[in-house]
Amino acid sequence: MAGILIIDDDTFICKAIQKQLLNKGFQAEVAFNGNSGLKLLKKKTFDLILCDFRLPDKDGMEILHEVKRMNIQTPVVIITAYADVRMAVRLMKQGAHDYMTKPLQHEEIVSIAQKLSKQGKRKAESDFSDEFLMGKSPVFRQAVKYAAKVAPTGMSVLIEGETGTGKEYVARYIHQNSSRSKKPFVAVDCGAIPKDLAGSELFGHVKGSFTGALENKTGVFQQADGGTLFLDEIGNLTYSVQVQLLRALQEKTVTRIGGNKPVKVDVRLITATNEN
Repeated sequence: MAGILIIDDDTFICKAIQKQLLNKGFQAEVAFNGNSGLKLLKKKTFDLILCDFRLPDKDGMEILHEVKRMNIQTPVVIITAYADVRMAVRLMKQGAHDYMTKPLQHEEIVSIAQKLSKQGKRKAESDFSDEFLMGKSPVFRQAVKYAAKVAPTGMSVLIEGETGTGKEYVARYIHQNSSRSKKPFVAVDCGAIPKDLAGSELFGHVKGSFTGALENKTGVFQQADGGTLFLDEIGNLTYSVQVQLLRALQEKTVTRIGGNKPVKVDVRLITATNEN
């Protein structure tokens, strides 16, 4: 077993969870802030991540986005206070596997560790097909056939479906069964990006190009170079940003906000929407 990573700034809780897991035969490491946890994730492979939602340097959403940006498939379970449950549910929509509320019950911690530690390892090594191909309805099976058919091509894909139907899972399935599977899979929730920052998030910006641009930023197009960029709920992007997006697709280049030098990118685009 590669182990379990616990990220929590409460040293007492962190050590208590670690001790409980060690007593049950698990390997467990601790990090007392988000940056320390991310450094460990760059050095080692874990089967499960237990992460407190409120950290001194980052919150659960930021940690989750970083984990996804690093293309780490390890299940992430958010630890939250009762008042943060609504946010935890939102995090699950962003890819968190589950959440636990404080005060933590030792039995619950051990149970979820036993359930997910091996599952996380299998998920990281698989192409998602075993778990994905569980639907029984004719319509679902037809959708899977379409996904399998388009996966080896370089075509851009639009996935339509209601919220919660697994559109990102389909996108990951397509990526894992493509020639880009060894390259990054970068997922972005367009609905969670402030409208005035969408261009910066997608294409990056140059230091000083606008108020708050304190350093150069690399956009998600460049982060996904060579791999797949998944834009979830693309209908939330403004018209002006969609025009820029169209140009990026046509020219296969992006220009940072405040910059004047186009940069070539090799990205397969998969998008999703719950709207017509």
